[in-house]
Formats: sequence, C-alpha cells, structure tokens
Amino acid sequence: MSMVLAGLVAVAAGPGAEAAGEAGDPARPGPVFRTVTDKSALLSLQTFGRPDGRDMVFRISGSVYTDIPGNAQQPRLSHGRKLFNIEGYNIRRLYRVPGTTQLYQLSREIVFYTDPADPTQIVREWANPIDGRTYPVVPINNDTVNFGPFDVTPSFQGPPLRQLHDETVWSSDIPVRVDYGAALGETFGLVNGVYTAQEMFDFSVDDREVRARTVPGTVPPGAMRTKISWARTSPWAPFMCLAESAVPGRLNYHARAWSLPSYRHLEPWLRAEVEARYPLYTAAPPSPGPSQNSWTSFHAKQLRGGATTWTDWCAASGKTS
Repeated sequence: MSMVLAGLVAVAAGPGAEAAGEAGDPARPGPVFRTVTDKSALLSLQTFGRPDGRDMVFRISGSVYTDIPGNAQQPRLSHGRKLFNIEGYNIRRLYRVPGTTQLYQLSREIVFYTDPADPTQIVREWANPIDGRTYPVVPINNDTVNFGPFDVTPSFQGPPLRQLHDETVWSSDIPVRVDYGAALGETFGLVNGVYTAQEMFDFSVDDREVRARTVPGTVPPGAMRTKISWARTSPWAPFMCLAESAVPGRLNYHARAWSLPSYRHLEPWLRAEVEARYPLYTAAPPSPGPSQNSWTSFHAKQLRGGATTWTDWCAASGKTS
C-alpha cells in the first residue's frame, strides 16, 4: 500500500459548489457524507475513497519473507529469508449507486516484486532453489478489487477506535479460506486445494486530520492523510511454482501504505513501469464489477481462465540454468 501528500485541510467545500458537482454526477458519494454522524464511520469511509468520488491512491511498500516450519527446507531455502521487496499501489474511488445511499469501493491494485537490496529494481525472474529452475515473476495485478455495496444511512457505524499518543487508530484482521479446487477446478498445489491466509491491517490518522475531516453535516475535500500497516501470511505465490502440499512453508508479507491524492503523486519510476506495461492501472474502475485476488488473477491471465493448468504453466515457463 506513499509519498509526498498535500497539506492538512481544515475546511469542507462550500455547499453550493458541492451541490453543483453532485447534480452533474449522480454517482458522486458526497451527499451520503453529510448524513453520517459517527466519527469512526466518517474515518473508515475516507479510507475507501475520496468523498468527491475522484481517484486516490494507497502507495504500498514492504518486504516478503519465507516462513518455513522447522526450517525444513534448509539449506536450499531457509526460514526467515528475505525473498523480495514489494512496491506498488492500490488506486481506488467511491461510487454511489445513483439515487441511493449505497456506496461501493472500486479499485485496482498493482504491486511489483522488487530486488531485496534495491526496492526500485523490479524482479523479472526468480530462481527457485528447490527445483533449480527459473520462473517469470508475475506481479500482483488485480483488476478489479471491489467492495460493497455499503448502505450509508445516518446510523452507519465504523470500527472501534483507539487513541495512541496523537493518532487515532483502528484495525481489521481478516482470516481467508477459499477452496480453489472447488471454485476454479485448480488446486495450485495447495493442501486439499484450499487457500488459507491471514490479512492484518492497522490504520492510523493524525488527530489534527481527524478533527478536520469529521465535522458533521460537511463533505471533507480531497484524500484523507492515512497510514496503514499491513501483514499477510499466505502460501507460496503461484509464479514460484512451489506446491504447498510438497514443500511445506508460506510467505510473510510485511508492508506499510500511505494515502496519496491521485495517481500523479506516485514516483516517476513506478508510473513509467505501469504506463509501459500495465496502463489499465492508471485509473480506478468506472463502475462495480467482480473482484480478483492474486490467485484468481493468475488463473484468469496466466492460466487463461483454466485453458491450461498451474502444473503445465510451471512446466512450460520454468527454465533450467
């Protein structure tokens, strides 16, 4: 989930200007913000997207480590080894179903695996130390990642908040279990064909920002200055061609994210890579639709929706040194 942010904003846009914008765009989410009174709800909604409905970004930066019970793959692949840095972003917007109080979060996310010693150096190939073959590295490229609808009425409530020094914080811990063998007809080498993971998020917002952006009856402007800590424990990534059922172990992702007002606030090196290879990820989706994650994205793009199998992809894609 970074970078230079615009200064703190202390006032909301005038009601006349906002109303004119809403009349021109019935999907604009602003009207529902005026009705919400719960502080936590106002804060959490602003992590989903900007109240004006324009694109915002969560810049993501972190690392990926091996998690191998009993260090059982030593010496070829040791426990706690840093395999990659990760650098990328989620670009998102809030969408209101016209004429309703229902909101969707619409997003796309692109995250590159980069060199463990140089976060700006994108890794194109990975040498698998277990089978001795080299595989193309497939970035996290999920089109789309959507949530909702949320019915944002005046009684809408957010998560429990805590005060830590001069920041307001909250958490979201998500256990994930998906039977890909049943859902996709593809096991990816997972134990019983079932994907299990744990996603853990911590959000924090400076108290000055909280006060400026939780005034009842107003529509906060722009993107809220937010920091996120993210951790995920999950199976080997599909491109690594390591079957969890045969090579016990997992990956630990540990990253931080921070909000940016728009795509243009990303670093030039990251924008250059996206525009050259993944131009779809320069904007959030325009309307609701189905979601992807790293595994369903790999199935759709690399396995062509099941036209080939994960085992066959690995056999065809791996190179022997």
